[in-house]
Amino acid sequence: MSRLHERLNSAVGERLVSQPDRDPYLPPRVVIVGGGFGGIHAARALAHLPVEVTLVDRRNHHLFQPLLYQVALAVLSPADIAQPIRTILRKQKNAEVLMDEVVAIDASERRLTLASGSSLTYDFLVLATGATHSYFGQDEWAPLAPGLKSVEDALEIRRRVLLAFELAERQQVEHGSSPPLNFVVIGGGPTGVELVGAISDIAQLYMRRDFRHIEPAKSRVILLDGAPRVLATYPEDLSAKARATLAKLGVEVYTHTKVNSVGPGWVQAEGPNGETRYDAAVTLWAAGVQASPLGKMLGAPLDPRGCVLVNDRLNPTGLNDVFVIGDLAHLEQDGRQIPGVAQPAMQMGDHIAKIISADLAGRARPAFRYFDKGDMATIGRLAAIAKVEWPFKAHLSGFPAWITWVTVHIFFLIGFRNRLSVLANWAWTYFTFTRGARLITGSQTLPGWKERTTAGSPPGAKAAD
Repeated sequence: MSRLHERLNSAVGERLVSQPDRDPYLPPRVVIVGGGFGGIHAARALAHLPVEVTLVDRRNHHLFQPLLYQVALAVLSPADIAQPIRTILRKQKNAEVLMDEVVAIDASERRLTLASGSSLTYDFLVLATGATHSYFGQDEWAPLAPGLKSVEDALEIRRRVLLAFELAERQQVEHGSSPPLNFVVIGGGPTGVELVGAISDIAQLYMRRDFRHIEPAKSRVILLDGAPRVLATYPEDLSAKARATLAKLGVEVYTHTKVNSVGPGWVQAEGPNGETRYDAAVTLWAAGVQASPLGKMLGAPLDPRGCVLVNDRLNPTGLNDVFVIGDLAHLEQDGRQIPGVAQPAMQMGDHIAKIISADLAGRARPAFRYFDKGDMATIGRLAAIAKVEWPFKAHLSGFPAWITWVTVHIFFLIGFRNRLSVLANWAWTYFTFTRGARLITGSQTLPGWKERTTAGSPPGAKAAD
């Protein structure tokens, strides 16, 4: 028996008792479910440990979600912000990739059942499957107001936004009039603010010379949010600056406004002035998220959003060989829940390797602590806000914040080709006022478009001015 095998056997022998069919001299197997920020960072951090890494994802690519809205609004193409998982890990000798989906977890047997019908055993399990849309129990709104979590979502949003202009032009040619081009975004968090800013840019700057019979610049962009202010998780001064920037872009922001109904071509909401119906050529959802359903398969305690409650070693109660990270994890630090954004997911993924390394060496597991470097969001062309916590503390807005945003996002993009492509596309877009990804594919219909040419408001609602 080699020294490596002796060390592995002593470190994981206790865990292998429940798997008598497994060779005790094999390195421990770490199965990572999810190829997002947390999963990719966990896999790469394990590269130099004597373990076998298996990464399972139902898609074959890692997606850089912070730039997904730029695919949705035709600035970038999907290939600019996505990278095949196999390409990312191809030089990592101890890693393999399975394109499959986990449909059941047997934590007592350390076994996963996959959609393909096969099963997979593990010594350590890392769940990093993130979050999905939450319509707060109104799932019938989903086809009418798509959210933004995947490439498919982004392409559907792009189709709807671009198609709205095309249908309005055709309607104007055929009938001499067209329904109002109103774009309604529900939710005033970072995704909602970035969407309305980008839609305003499209209408005001990039499409103004492309049509002969409509004026895209006269489109209305409307943001509805139930909170007292947009970007409610940001400091109040940055939230106020964001709202002022949106006003300069012509975006209509309605806070304290709760959506109570979504229909084909309209949104109904209750606000300070009562109930109002907003006509909408396109409705987009950015109001809520819920955890991936995979967390429920563990049988561990969950929070109201379905996130798995974990300790500072990233374990659910009683499951020391299972780690939950990223958006799927609910971890409290200093009396507050760590936010479900990219930064904590990456740091958690890196920390998994430190914990497993400690286990293999027989040391105590180190506790995880999130190091907050700040948050940022773009608000249209050359404008952003940024709460910087490291390497210095500052609140930035406008062009300095936008430069910071560009620098950070280019740095974290995986792959030199992706970085170069994104930089080239941004430069071309911002200096020529053109967008090269304005392709419409799929259906040429929009929910409620025909009805909006003749229909009035739903009963009991007054139309927005």
